[in-house]
Amino acid sequence: MPVKIGIHTHNDCGLAVANSIAAVRSGAVMVQGTINGYGERCGNADLTSIIPILSLKMDRPCISEKKLTKIRKISRFVSETANMIPLNSRPFVGRSAFAHKGGIHVSAIMKVPRAYEHMNPEQVGNMRRVLISDLSGKSNVEYKAKELGIELDANGYDSRKIVEEIKRMEQEGYQFDVADGSFKILMEKFTDQFRPLFELESFRVTIEKDKDQPCLAHATIKISVDEQKEITAAEGIGPVHALDNALRKALDKFFPNLDSMGLIDFKVRVMDGRDGTAAKVRVLIESRDQDRIWSTIGVSEDIIEASWQALADSFQYKLSKKSSNNQP
Repeated sequence: MPVKIGIHTHNDCGLAVANSIAAVRSGAVMVQGTINGYGERCGNADLTSIIPILSLKMDRPCISEKKLTKIRKISRFVSETANMIPLNSRPFVGRSAFAHKGGIHVSAIMKVPRAYEHMNPEQVGNMRRVLISDLSGKSNVEYKAKELGIELDANGYDSRKIVEEIKRMEQEGYQFDVADGSFKILMEKFTDQFRPLFELESFRVTIEKDKDQPCLAHATIKISVDEQKEITAAEGIGPVHALDNALRKALDKFFPNLDSMGLIDFKVRVMDGRDGTAAKVRVLIESRDQDRIWSTIGVSEDIIEASWQALADSFQYKLSKKSSNNQP
């Protein structure tokens, strides 16, 4: 008599998804796996890849089309619950799954998306991302401007001039293909459409070291919101943490409920080590709330100033999104 079979694979050789698909083709009617492939050793079969492959590539729908559009959101929820940084390169649901950088690529997808995409990203709740870098052309800038709702040609900055300015800044150490939040703010500044929701007046950071105790940082910050001044102080484990705490404390008076926003990654890169401890550094901050993830960047010879640039951009981006969502 026929026997129904299933498949349960681990990813020790990087073949968990491939072996699961092969098993289905050979007659398996049950596939076991985990969201994002989380599991022991190298993980389990990743259901965020298996489900779209079965449903969209093999004509074996295992969930409804409506539920399939929520798979990216589920992936993010599981990552947040597990306190894991989402993998940008994860197929179907990762931030880079439908990303494009080269000017020729972007020009093509503006005309025929299927030329460079294997499916509609919205089918899995994802979205197309056009990246900006020194490889970008006018098509990249024009696409991003339309996506962000930014009107070009304001203040004499057309797409060609913006491309030139971005390439100049990237020579100084900026990297906008991994800092979408800062790029949006930069585009708004170029076109006189940036309306800061807060402005820095000053900040001071001190570090205290007491014998064998861990270092403790103290930050005092002064900001203005609609010409109202606010001065706050806070402590933190390190100067950036202290600045983050002080800025949140200051902004809470004007923009409550910022607790949903959190920092998930912080990276520092020395641009040219020949200058030793006086070298210019690049700071990348990745933040997220319950709906999205965004990245911001700062560049300076002073690591605290670079960190502040990235931190301030992160809050400006979050608050601008919040403000636009509250508009009627």
